[in-house]
Amino acid sequence: MSNTADKSLDPRVKRMNFENDEYATNAKNHWLTWQVFHLKKRGSQPSHVGIVHAPEPELAMVLAKEQYGRRMKTANLWVVRTADVYSLDADDEDMFSTATSDEKLYREATGFSVRDKIEAYKAKKEKA
Repeated sequence: MSNTADKSLDPRVKRMNFENDEYATNAKNHWLTWQVFHLKKRGSQPSHVGIVHAPEPELAMVLAKEQYGRRMKTANLWVVRTADVYSLDADDEDMFSTATSDEKLYREATGFSVRDKIEAYKAKKEKA
């Protein structure tokens, strides 16, 4: 077992049995972060389950499988380098606020009073 695995407290690193210190980290050398997406069953939507730290995609997949694939039913996993995920700045959150989209209230189910119509229909049927 390598020097890195001997020093690690993480059982996943010890199980990998690295032959050399190619994956060793120090203050100047950090592993990349990878976002992990989990697919519970084929045809469903993937969901974000967390992150792993790894130097390359293959190792990120191994760590993601160990961390997130064992505990729940899994059809597939995806790992995406965090640097490749594009997101808006926190300052841009106002573009999603309801203040700018009041004209779209018709899309929400709260605007429909279906229960009143059902009750009126039932009362009408009972009278007949």
